Amino acid sequence: MAHACSNCRFRAQYDKNPNSFLGKFWRWHINFCPGWKSYFKAQSPEKKEELRLKYNFTKYQD
Repeated sequence: MAHACSNCRFRAQYDKNPNSFLGKFWRWHINFCPGWKSYFKAQSPEKKEELRLKYNFTKYQD
C-alpha cells in the first residue's frame, strides 16, 4: 500500500530545512497524524529505526 507520507511535500520541506515553519509544522504533526502512524508501522524494523533517528521520533515503539 502506498502512503502519501513517502512523498509528502511538508516532509520534503523538513528534509530540506528542518527549521523552516513548514518543516517544524510537519515534525510536530507526525506526533498524532493517523496517516504517519500507518506509514510508520508498515515499515520494516530497519526502516523504522532509520526514521526514528532521522526525525528524532520516539512514538510507536514495538
